[in-house]
Amino acid sequence: MHHVVVLSDTSEIQTKDNTETGLCSSSTLYTLSLLSSMALRVHVSVSYPLAAADPHIPIQSIEFLSFRRNSNLFRSQYLQFHHQIPGRRTRFGRNVRISCYAKTGEAIQNSENVKDRSISVVLLAGGKGKRMGASMPKQYLPLLGQPIALYSFYTFSRMMEVKEIVVVCDPSYRDIFEDTKDKIAVDLKFALPGKERQDSVFSGLQAVDVQSELVCIHDSARPLVSSRDVKKVINDGWLNGAAVLGVPVKATIKEANSESFVVRTLDRKTLWEMQTPQVIKPSLLREGFELVNKKGLEVTDDVSIVEHLKHPVYITEGSYTNIKVTTPDDLLLAERILSINSGELK
Repeated sequence: MHHVVVLSDTSEIQTKDNTETGLCSSSTLYTLSLLSSMALRVHVSVSYPLAAADPHIPIQSIEFLSFRRNSNLFRSQYLQFHHQIPGRRTRFGRNVRISCYAKTGEAIQNSENVKDRSISVVLLAGGKGKRMGASMPKQYLPLLGQPIALYSFYTFSRMMEVKEIVVVCDPSYRDIFEDTKDKIAVDLKFALPGKERQDSVFSGLQAVDVQSELVCIHDSARPLVSSRDVKKVINDGWLNGAAVLGVPVKATIKEANSESFVVRTLDRKTLWEMQTPQVIKPSLLREGFELVNKKGLEVTDDVSIVEHLKHPVYITEGSYTNIKVTTPDDLLLAERILSINSGELK
């Protein structure tokens, strides 16, 4: 079943350094917010007659997908959009037409449907951590007196949505997690690590409860993930089938050839640095593994498995403090962040 609502708005947009910024009226924003509160996914299409203003620029149409309930969009004064214009710089204002529609369907569900005790966490703790140069894997090094892996372990164990944590680790390190049984209220399981990351994820997936509605895969070398960000990506995973925490890339990224000469500069506005957790519906993950194993594909992160199915993966904006502890410098930074956060809580 689909419910379609169409509305239009005409507003002024300004151009600066080839980038357009547009605003829509408060009435349009209110309507969008109302649609979103009804658990409808809102699609926004923006089109404007660029050709009429500049003959060197073709007519453009932009579509913004998946504005959902609780989005920052609806806490702001207006809908803001940005678009990079090809061609020469211009500086003028003109009218823009904003058309919006919303629809419901089987895949569009309210985030409140994420039930308590419905999520299985697969905590990857089997890496060797060679870049750390330590005598043990990096995830078991002490961070302010506690093994790195236990930070995110405890974060997940305190969440009402989590029913179990499957720790993928070498058997010689199981006691680190088993010693926490009196402190946690979730089921604890173990799985053996594989040769590659995808093998470890597959191993953990085999131990997941068949009744679980989502699988939340996390790298234990990311100790600083917040429960707030975990909840956000869980909701997005439920709504979209697959979601991953990420942050916009800050640095300028250049593509180089085999001789280290620059080929091109990538558009930073379209680039995201992936983090974990990565949240996927179990049936989708299993289907993805069937394809990956059948074709002998190698993937570097979990949602890439789903991408091979041509299924959309939603990026949930996370926090830059959710760092992966890989080097001694990362360990020092994690200690600093924890110390600052501890001071703020006092």
